[in-house]
Amino acid sequence: MFNKRDILYEDNHLLAVNKHAGDLVQSDTEGTLGLEDHIKEFIKIRDEKPGEVFLGVVHRIDRPVSGVVLFAKTSKALVRLNEMVRSRNIDKRYWAITEEAPEELEGTLVHYISRDGKTNKASAYNSQKGDAKRAELRYKLLGGSKNYKLLEVELITGRHHQIRCQLSKVGCPIKGDLKYGAKRSNVGGGISLHSRSVEFLHPVRKEPIKIVAPVPEGDALWQFFEESQG
Repeated sequence: MFNKRDILYEDNHLLAVNKHAGDLVQSDTEGTLGLEDHIKEFIKIRDEKPGEVFLGVVHRIDRPVSGVVLFAKTSKALVRLNEMVRSRNIDKRYWAITEEAPEELEGTLVHYISRDGKTNKASAYNSQKGDAKRAELRYKLLGGSKNYKLLEVELITGRHHQIRCQLSKVGCPIKGDLKYGAKRSNVGGGISLHSRSVEFLHPVRKEPIKIVAPVPEGDALWQFFEESQG
């Protein structure tokens, strides 16, 4: 559920929040309300707006994933941010806690990903297959504990379940992600993938903006890794 404490950044054009694992960004077909709806209601009450509140979703993250999600509060900002997403001018970094370390300390993963709509699961291939789409990310090993590793991931493309699928493909399933090969689930059902930061030029003021989302509260492993990064 959205709380005003989850707001990471806000001005007249933008709003960024720290999403909790398990929350939807947008409402689903079963009628479950998403962050978009809760934030609109919050703004309507806080600002005493008599009419409909405008709020545009700039990018989405999966339901079991936590971290920063960016919204536009004006149509001008939404159009410009959508174009920045298309032209890959928004830098998105994720932190992933994985069960294994990749073979190289840092590198680029390129696969071809297809999606099964019935199972809502993606599959990664080393070469083009059918209607699979090219998927690319960069990763860097940031640290480790006795049983887990912390990776920073930079998304180059934006495919369905891309980080989850590609890391699983190279033998590094994300902690708690049973769908993609994790050994066990996390308490609460989320997975240990966190949208750590977004960085871009403000769509109206043209100033550089970097928004960083603190890791989930009450999770000792996340806290350990965040503290280890200074």
